[in-house]
Amino acid sequence: MGFMTFTEGGQFEGGRVRKGGGSRRTGVIAGGGIGAVLVALLAMFLGGGGDLSGLTSALTGDGTQGQVPVGEGGFIGDCTAVQANIDPECELSATVQSLDAYWAEVLPAQAGVQYVQPPVESFSMATTTGCGSATADTGPFYCPPDQTIYIDLSFYDDLVQRFGSSGGPLARKYVVAHEMGHHIENLLGAMDAAQRGGSGAESDSVRIELMADCLAGMWAAHAATTVDPDTGIVFMNPPTQQDLDDAVSAAQAVGDDRIQRASTGQVNPDLFTHGTSQQRVEWFARGYNGGTLATCNALDAARL
Repeated sequence: MGFMTFTEGGQFEGGRVRKGGGSRRTGVIAGGGIGAVLVALLAMFLGGGGDLSGLTSALTGDGTQGQVPVGEGGFIGDCTAVQANIDPECELSATVQSLDAYWAEVLPAQAGVQYVQPPVESFSMATTTGCGSATADTGPFYCPPDQTIYIDLSFYDDLVQRFGSSGGPLARKYVVAHEMGHHIENLLGAMDAAQRGGSGAESDSVRIELMADCLAGMWAAHAATTVDPDTGIVFMNPPTQQDLDDAVSAAQAVGDDRIQRASTGQVNPDLFTHGTSQQRVEWFARGYNGGTLATCNALDAARL
């Protein structure tokens, strides 16, 4: 079994990820994320399409999705590790629970801050959020006002069909871990401290994204040793070298420079909002290779 597959015998309780949309107060979408770089840059550069190979699909291996039980209140129900390895909804729910367990331990230990679980919504087609309306085209994102992670899993299907991207479980979980990284930033006060409305190679927008990549790397490094408190079983299987190579490829795929060059043949650092491919790889690796909350603090980094 490859990296980011769930350990045999794992059981994941339901009630963590809510299905569907819902009414919330409106505001301005913030928090960046994997989806935001695609929304912003595709709008500017990909009028005729572009190469985004290396991103991933949330489909199962044969292009179908299984039937996941939806329990009371519209939440995704209980899942086994087998289901989580083949079904996108179960995978999302189990990934979030792995992230919960990791950050509930690390955040108080390293920052003296209590971890608060963010709501996670798997919506279909469109929803309303504390940051305004969102559709599948918005991509996965984190909304600071309601502290919620939003994702329409069909967005990954669009990436596969429109851009010919391919990938595996790592890239899907990387997306979720990155958005969780924004929640950790919010709990740490980094979201409030950053000037997130600008762009440019040294902008706070880029710094917030690279920090989220680093935090995702921290989790990925410990996913195979983080124990599910409900079962006593570790969440994930350990990585292979190929898995780590895939992680690097996933980070490279969403660099500002790569998307700009693939679509227009030019790179404009003044429009950077998420960092270059090299930076995203470096900051994910920084988190993966023994990173801490302090070393992942891109806001205060002298050099990105």
